[in-house]
Amino acid sequence: MTAKGVLIAFEGLDQSGKQTQAERLKAAVEARGRTSVLIDFPSYETDIGHEIEEGLHGRRDYEADVMQLLYVANRYEKRPQIERWLAEGVVVICDRYRASSIAYGEAQGLDPAWLTDVQTYLPPPDLTVLLDIAPETAAGRKTANRDKYERDLALLSRVRDSYRRQAQAPGWLRIDGERDKDAVAADVLSGVAPLLSPR
Repeated sequence: MTAKGVLIAFEGLDQSGKQTQAERLKAAVEARGRTSVLIDFPSYETDIGHEIEEGLHGRRDYEADVMQLLYVANRYEKRPQIERWLAEGVVVICDRYRASSIAYGEAQGLDPAWLTDVQTYLPPPDLTVLLDIAPETAAGRKTANRDKYERDLALLSRVRDSYRRQAQAPGWLRIDGERDKDAVAADVLSGVAPLLSPR
């Protein structure tokens, strides 16, 4: 019998360790004999992804709602592939997913309920892992080539507040991302492990 597919999303401010922890989790999942794939959002290789990149670096002047709709559309581009993987029993790990649009959109004054509704038909994550760090930590970990979001500490503070609010819901695991990478990885695996058992 094919194991049930699992969708795990990593969320948090830039430089919170999402990519590092997603890669570590993928390796840990595969060491347990499960097939795993890692997807980064935004996915810049598509036409929509290209527009996102242009907007992030000031080459397009998109309002906040348009940017978030581009992010959401970028995820919908990947929906058929994600659904196929899940049907095949793959553990799908996302570096950013649905909660990112809610957090960043809400921080820019958009309606979180609308941002939730517009993503209704994306596969829901089985677990969302919030790697929680302070905006000052994010800024300190990356001092060059920061995009417009990464340069705005007040915005990042509001993003963090939204993430923390969202993380009070079932299906979330909030982890202190200020700590050593190994300690964070251990907490991540502990939270994910129950989902990897045959069901």
